[in-house]
Amino acid sequence: MSTVTDAPPLAPAPAPKERPPRKRRRLTPYWLLLPGILWLLVFFALPMVYQASTSVQTGSLEDGYQVTWHFATYWDAVADYWPQFLRSIVYAGAATVLCLVLGYPLAYLIAFRAGRWRNLILVLVIAPFFTSFLIRTLAWKTILADSGPVVGALNSLHVLDVTSWLGITAGDRVLATPLAVICGLTYNFLPFMILPLYTSLERIDGRLHEAAGDLYARPFTTFRKVTFPLSMPGVVSGTLLTFIPASGDYVNADLLGSTDTRMVGNVIQTQFLRILDYPTAAALSFVLMAGILAVVTLYIRKSGTEDLV
Repeated sequence: MSTVTDAPPLAPAPAPKERPPRKRRRLTPYWLLLPGILWLLVFFALPMVYQASTSVQTGSLEDGYQVTWHFATYWDAVADYWPQFLRSIVYAGAATVLCLVLGYPLAYLIAFRAGRWRNLILVLVIAPFFTSFLIRTLAWKTILADSGPVVGALNSLHVLDVTSWLGITAGDRVLATPLAVICGLTYNFLPFMILPLYTSLERIDGRLHEAAGDLYARPFTTFRKVTFPLSMPGVVSGTLLTFIPASGDYVNADLLGSTDTRMVGNVIQTQFLRILDYPTAAALSFVLMAGILAVVTLYIRKSGTEDLV
């Protein structure tokens, strides 16, 4: 009697090789960063390289420009336009200080005292962004007009006598003076100061204020010892967000100032669009960027916090 033996079972097909899950998880952040990196390469890094090559070129618009590594363009740019560089730093610094003085109390009010009006005040702070930067600056020409109520009130209070003595106004007018440019910069960049300050102040635990009160600290002492030190990340962020764009701005100086209040941004615009001296314009741009980077680096090292460095 013969026996029938069962055939051996077929071996399962080998599963396709898959990348280990842990390795896939490590690569996921880089894939998410890829669009941003490509954006920076195309719209920031490549233009910077092009401008760097332009700054060391010589030639003319008719004959064309060639890279000759003419680094003397940088020295000539600084030697010819150092007053505009200095003026840009002074105007931007003054506007930044004014934004801090005006913005800190408002941010403090929104964070600790606004209550149910908080959202409304925040909307009012952001509302100017719904209007064009150019229109907002042009509105200041009406506000600071020679026959307007603002100049009339300043004249009646003899404030313009003091500002004229300081050299930031001329006679009985405000337009076409340094004060007008600084006012325009302050107004346009004030929200960039208020929002970081509010974010930093809102994060402060209210129990710290109660603890300071329990230790018999006066309100000013509580602010000096508790509130202001804890809000330093917002102060540093707000000053940087205000100073950096203000130092390169040219719209306010062009619309509210005069030839005596031109900033380096106005010079760069003129060199690029009117005189068509591209190497000088590119050199001025790099000198401005290097100056701002040096100032910002020194500022962060002196007053930065662990949240920023």
